[in-house]
Amino acid sequence: MSQWMTLFQKEIIEMWRNFKWIWVPITFILLGVKEPLTSYYLPQIIKSVGGLPEGAVFEIPTPTAGAVLASGLSQYSTIGVLVIVLGTMGIIAGERKSGVAAMILVKPVSYLSYVTSKWAGSLLLVWISLFIGYLSTWYYTGQLFDWVPIGEFFQSFVLYGLWLTLIVTVTVFFSSALLSPGVAGFISLALALAVSILSGALSHLLEWSPSQLTSYAGALLTAGELPDDTLPASLVALVIILIFLLFSVFVFKRKELAS
Repeated sequence: MSQWMTLFQKEIIEMWRNFKWIWVPITFILLGVKEPLTSYYLPQIIKSVGGLPEGAVFEIPTPTAGAVLASGLSQYSTIGVLVIVLGTMGIIAGERKSGVAAMILVKPVSYLSYVTSKWAGSLLLVWISLFIGYLSTWYYTGQLFDWVPIGEFFQSFVLYGLWLTLIVTVTVFFSSALLSPGVAGFISLALALAVSILSGALSHLLEWSPSQLTSYAGALLTAGELPDDTLPASLVALVIILIFLLFSVFVFKRKELAS
């Protein structure tokens, strides 16, 4: 356990040196405050842009607080996923390519400790960044519109965090299997996009798909209750996360022993 904690601390320090603890939370905060501010000031923005006929009246219905919060949360499924993949794709592939991984593994360090410590460090960064960013969305939504119950805030936060955990795990897997961080990131993004599109198009058949967790979180915020398929989708996500994490260790060990 002390070995794992040493590797975990090394990963946290490395992310400080790479400024990930600065730019990732800041990006999530900017994503978080954008939606409530844009929704609130949209009529003024349209009016200032101009181009409407004289005397024209352009009325925009005021969105509900839940709808604004759900819309803000959806930003983490697009730009947020891109940020996560960019920050994670080189976590193992970069060290393998530079030879740092080989230097570490020369010591009595287990492959399981090496991979899982990096995975846990990335998750800590993602969950903290998501919480700070989403908290800013909730705060500005409450100030400008209405307050969403704190229970719904935390439930939707956990659902989105679970989906982003899956994204991190998949990216770590491809980073373990490939030497090129760019290729690992591209495949991870392509896979996440394909699963999201397929699950959206076949939502009536793939209610258990982990990517549905994002829409279930939005449904909670807008309708006030979780859909019935939330638990199966969450369990499937947990199983896939475990499988990809174990395969990450297995593939990384084979690649290192082969080299």
